[in-house]
Amino acid sequence: MDAGTWYRSLPRFTRYWITATVGLSLLCRFDIIPLHWLHLDRSLVLGKLQLWRCMTSLFVFPISPNTAFHFLINCYFIVQYSSKLEKDQYNRSPADYLYLLIIAAVLANLGGLLFNVYFLMDMLVMAITYIWCQLNKDVTVTFWFGTRFKAMYLPWVLAGFEFIFKFSLTSLMGIFNGHIYYFFKFQYSQDLGGTALLETPQFLKRLVPDISGGFGGFGVPPESRAPPRQAAESPWGRGMTLGGN
Repeated sequence: MDAGTWYRSLPRFTRYWITATVGLSLLCRFDIIPLHWLHLDRSLVLGKLQLWRCMTSLFVFPISPNTAFHFLINCYFIVQYSSKLEKDQYNRSPADYLYLLIIAAVLANLGGLLFNVYFLMDMLVMAITYIWCQLNKDVTVTFWFGTRFKAMYLPWVLAGFEFIFKFSLTSLMGIFNGHIYYFFKFQYSQDLGGTALLETPQFLKRLVPDISGGFGGFGVPPESRAPPRQAAESPWGRGMTLGGN
């Protein structure tokens, strides 16, 4: 497969994401666009309302001889896990995947502003990787030097390596963001019988219509463990118990 065919084979939003990331990062690497115009800076965002930084900081990455390998690894994870999630889990409803990316981006910005993180690529990539791993817990993945383990452990292994070698907690913040989405999208309604809180807004559905409705068959959400509704035993009723067994 040549590069053009491979690029066109990527699902829509993964293709937009990797294009924006590589494009902006290379423009900054060659000093066509100054990097300090694009990174997230709490004082400039909140004090001078330079709100574009909330968007550009998601995609730009400071490429240097020391960070180039890390940048390539992030690009690999975008292509690998964002592509799989979009094609397999959200293949029939691209608006749902766009909404996922929006939520992950908002959470990354909140974390970046709170902890003064300039570049949000790590956080966003880890959030998407975590969600895919949670929906495919028992899939075997291959890590460095041929190490193989279940996907559910992959985000924690990555976060551990980042902490050991870089003393950074950015990946842990990404895991936290991914878990927020996973909990409220799947666990809260499936396991606890709660109301679905992350339904995609209708304007996104109109902007990006469903292909045929519903989710795809790969990496389906976990089966509900909430107890079924029971009929009332008296005119006063017994109500409904919430929670797992």
